[in-house]
Amino acid sequence: MPELQLAAAEIFLACAICAVLLVDTFLSDAQRGLTFRLTMLSLLGTAVCSFYYIPDGRVTAFSGSFVLDPASSVMKLSAYLIVALVFLYSRDYLIRAGLFRGEFFVLGLFGLLGIMVMLSANSLLTLYLGLELLSLSLYALVAFDRESATAAESAMKYFVLGAIASGTLLYGISILYGVTGTVNLGELAEHFAVRGSVTMPALLGLVFVVVGVAFKFGAVPFHMWLPDVYQGASTPVTLFIGTAPKIAAFALAWRVLTEGLQDLHGGGWQDMLAVMSVLSLGIGNIVAIAQSNLKRMLAYSTISHVGFILMGFVAGTEMGLQAAMFYTLTYTLMAAAAFGMIIVLSRKGFEAENLEDFKGLNARSPWFAFIMLMVMFSMAGVPPFVGFYAKLVVLGSVIDSGQLWLALAGIVLAVVGAFYYLRIVWFMYFVDPVDERPLEAARDVRFVISANGLGLLALGLFPGALLTLCARLLA
Repeated sequence: MPELQLAAAEIFLACAICAVLLVDTFLSDAQRGLTFRLTMLSLLGTAVCSFYYIPDGRVTAFSGSFVLDPASSVMKLSAYLIVALVFLYSRDYLIRAGLFRGEFFVLGLFGLLGIMVMLSANSLLTLYLGLELLSLSLYALVAFDRESATAAESAMKYFVLGAIASGTLLYGISILYGVTGTVNLGELAEHFAVRGSVTMPALLGLVFVVVGVAFKFGAVPFHMWLPDVYQGASTPVTLFIGTAPKIAAFALAWRVLTEGLQDLHGGGWQDMLAVMSVLSLGIGNIVAIAQSNLKRMLAYSTISHVGFILMGFVAGTEMGLQAAMFYTLTYTLMAAAAFGMIIVLSRKGFEAENLEDFKGLNARSPWFAFIMLMVMFSMAGVPPFVGFYAKLVVLGSVIDSGQLWLALAGIVLAVVGAFYYLRIVWFMYFVDPVDERPLEAARDVRFVISANGLGLLALGLFPGALLTLCARLLA
């Protein structure tokens, strides 16, 4: 297969971004809907390219720096779906807030391109380029609302801490290159497979790389940026940051730790990730209980879910990696629905980002109260929703790897975390509403977010198909 065909999706999206940017330049505010439609068509065309060129096995290109395999192709298709949901949920909110500008969609597509590059990276430098493309897009998106001082402050914090994390990752890459003489992931794996090749300089480089990976995940103790950014950014931007980049973080850990540095698992990154997993579960779930701002609460919730994703990597087995992929895919759907509901409840001049704003939602809209209930139950890990099975397969992989203590810690802290999810349900069903006005969501948004919520139930009732797919992709 020619090299350009392997990168057809990335090439198409890059061209589509240029086209959207060019067209948007000549549009008035009243014609901005065309930018939205072109953006959705760009996602559809990119998905067609990815689906058409799914290879039977693993194929490399561009001197071994780019790889295409079924796993990366399916993860890309998942990223397209999540980004499409983000754009659809955000459209009416942006119009009401006077923020319906082409920059949001162009930056979102640039971020998606960075995720795609990371998913197909077979070199540490390619991974870094994809990561920087995503990160720079996110920094600009956080400051997208130029009238908001809070957004500007959050963007500055994110940029400074992100630059430090990127520098740390790049420093770790340079050390590994100095030790091994290569940045190709396959060649790194071959080098460390040789007995006696794991030296102190190699472990030092590994530490810096793990710090960079942990920051992009938002794992404790590198989580400082996440609550402030989630709260300070406008809700559509928070929706984007809370969903699609988690696929990129999974790609970063998957490519670097399990493909390039798997032989450093037992005596290297396993213990570091185990500590970060427990800390993320503990701090994320406990601190979330004290939050009254829903976006900030969901930020700490994200930190706790990252703990479960890292737990799959800690197992160090094929089953553990499959569980981490399953958890990542299902979590992005849960997060999209949760932030989507905040947007549905918001209206012009009002952000439904506090817990009190969900009081009496069942009296205002029984259907959307039921959708939010399913989302919260799934995040809490209540059967039969998909969040329960996501936690179950991760815990099963850890137990099979002989780390019962880690699984017990995960169970206990997950029970602690269920409190703040169920508190939202209590507000919706057992507290009188403070606002009787109807919801202002468009018909297509109502339909898609309903499908999003019901999908969490459907995947929970029939998890076998997605579990089998993850197992086949990573076998």
